[in-house]
Amino acid sequence: MIMEHVDVIVVGAGLSGIGAGYHLQAKCPDRSYLILEGRGAIGGTWDLFRYPGIRSDSDMHTLGYAFEPWIHEKSIADGPAIRDYVNMVADKYGIREHIRFNHKVKAARWSSEDATWIVTAETDGRTVEYACNFLFMCSGYYNYAQGHRPHFEGEESFAGQIIHPQFWPEDLDYAGKRVVVIGSGATAVTLVPAMADTAAHVTMLQRSPTYCVSRPARDAVANGLRKVLPNKLAYALTRAKNVGFQQLFYRLARKNPAKTKERLIGMLQELLPADYDIGTHFTPSYNPWDQRLCLVPDADLFEAIGQAKADVVTDTIARFDATGIRLASGRHLDADIIVTATGLELQLLSGIELMMDGAPVDLTKSLFYKGMMFSDVPNLAWTVGYTNASWTLKADLTCHYVTRLLNTMKQRGLRQVTPRVPADVEVVPGAFFGLNSGYVERAAAKFPKQGSRRPWRINHNYARDMMALKYGSVDDGLEFSNSATARQRVPATRVSEPA
Repeated sequence: MIMEHVDVIVVGAGLSGIGAGYHLQAKCPDRSYLILEGRGAIGGTWDLFRYPGIRSDSDMHTLGYAFEPWIHEKSIADGPAIRDYVNMVADKYGIREHIRFNHKVKAARWSSEDATWIVTAETDGRTVEYACNFLFMCSGYYNYAQGHRPHFEGEESFAGQIIHPQFWPEDLDYAGKRVVVIGSGATAVTLVPAMADTAAHVTMLQRSPTYCVSRPARDAVANGLRKVLPNKLAYALTRAKNVGFQQLFYRLARKNPAKTKERLIGMLQELLPADYDIGTHFTPSYNPWDQRLCLVPDADLFEAIGQAKADVVTDTIARFDATGIRLASGRHLDADIIVTATGLELQLLSGIELMMDGAPVDLTKSLFYKGMMFSDVPNLAWTVGYTNASWTLKADLTCHYVTRLLNTMKQRGLRQVTPRVPADVEVVPGAFFGLNSGYVERAAAKFPKQGSRRPWRINHNYARDMMALKYGSVDDGLEFSNSATARQRVPATRVSEPA
């Protein structure tokens, strides 16, 4: 049996992977591709996470695809609506037929002689291999197998249920129950108001506050434009408006952190009870955008607090006991259910093992090129979205650049493209992420570095990335090589059956 060979293998059938399939079809129609998905469904994060209230913290006019308008009334959409949208796109554009479900990619090895990646995956208890010329990783940077879950002293003695949001039980009944949600990030801020109407009471327990900002779940401008303009035009105009606002707000926040902090806190004073201790519970010690801001659509969290359905406690945990949590201050929080919204675990390239010409590849030693490729690693791209804007904005631009590279290689009769740091140029390595969030700092050593200068510096700026990836040169920092006239061979397939 001959190993199946395609031009491009995309890993992951979530928001990024389905977008990659569209761009490959639209811009490289003569190129074949497969999408290998480790799970049995489309949607990635939006299919995996099923906790109450799961939603986007970005508006769907920028989180949605540039080529497919979001036409629902709500701009801040819930998880099921986003999952349905991604599935609709996969079906509308014939992308689903390219997906191999339940194919968990475990390794990939590059052969310079063949200009080929051999991708190893596990499916149905056996190992299979596929060959491709370009490997496009669209699996994000979350570990789907586990979240961050610290051990708390005495938790074995707790008589109730302890749940991590990443693995939410479908049959969990929290009606009339006392719930403590540990955490202060986006997941906790989402869970608390979603559970508050049904639970007896919900407490958000945090060690330190996070910046929260409220905005309407419905975009009045978008909904108004759709009444008088075609959907695509209304969507494009709304997208441009929201991108501009995101970028302006971010720049102002970084330029004037003190004024931004004052404004953010001032907005909360209008949404919370007059005597509420905002200084303790909603005033972080760091500057805005040192960590990602938490979105509160329609002020639902603050409404739940105002109605005494929920509260926020800022303290540290001393230990769990049979009936709840004992805090360092001596206070006790009674609980029937404890939700550990303690964060996600980050993972580089889904944890797959890479080999190049028989030698292992350590990507932590590499520099990240244009926010999508790795120094000295050929024909491999990784979609990483923005931390200060919607994920899909960067994913779309990454797809543009990958298709440009594929077409450039074909035009030049070359099979390989490799980011190279010039020997005569000093590039100082720095941290991969521009945030100091706990989940980022825990994983810093697992990721490559960004450089001190272009094209090795991560911009976190949509306008700059558009100029660089959609319209800029494909030769800055890249080496095109490996003539297409060189001898090519594809090894015979090897399929290992279970022992």
